[in-house]
Amino acid sequence: MEKENDLSNYRKVYQKSELDHSNVPEDPITLFQRWFYEVEQSGSVDEVNAMTLTTIGLDGFPKSRVVLLKRFNENGFVFFTNYNSEKGKAIAANPHVCLSFFWPAMERQVIIKGTAHKLAENLSDGYFESRPRGSQLGAIASNQSEPLESREILEDKLKNLEQEYHGKEIPRPTYWGGFTVEPHSVEFWQGRPNRLHDRLLFKLNDHYSWDLKRLNP
Repeated sequence: MEKENDLSNYRKVYQKSELDHSNVPEDPITLFQRWFYEVEQSGSVDEVNAMTLTTIGLDGFPKSRVVLLKRFNENGFVFFTNYNSEKGKAIAANPHVCLSFFWPAMERQVIIKGTAHKLAENLSDGYFESRPRGSQLGAIASNQSEPLESREILEDKLKNLEQEYHGKEIPRPTYWGGFTVEPHSVEFWQGRPNRLHDRLLFKLNDHYSWDLKRLNP
């Protein structure tokens, strides 16, 4: 009989912080910024901007993958990708997505539901120009999410591109760029003792202001 992997004895006591209305701003972006830089300054996370992006695929199934947050402000959260990739096609068909950040060292999680929109082309151009040349060429070399017969084919393609663009400016491919996720709701989770965690939910109302409520853990 196959042995069962029983993880029921895994335990962790959450007690590093708390989250209460008394120390929460009126909008979630301000609170996200506070949390983000607190985690960054703690030095406890390698990539503070790593987030899980969940989309609804063309096959009807949700799919999650880790991408990197590159910018955020009152308009939303920005990441970059190949628009022809699996996630790019999924967003084109259904722009409703979810972003989540988990910072275990700080016992914090943020879950963002929102609508993804393509970033303005000039902003995608600006970010593409800031990338290392290897990353720029990699964006051209990879037909992201498409089948690949061998690693060697991809590496040969990159070598050919290095020769083609030697000493030249590398243009941003039209199929590569940014998405802005405009938030509809933002939930902040702070671990607390006895599994009585703090959960505060900001939800955008019809007047484009934020309603705040506490949720049961």
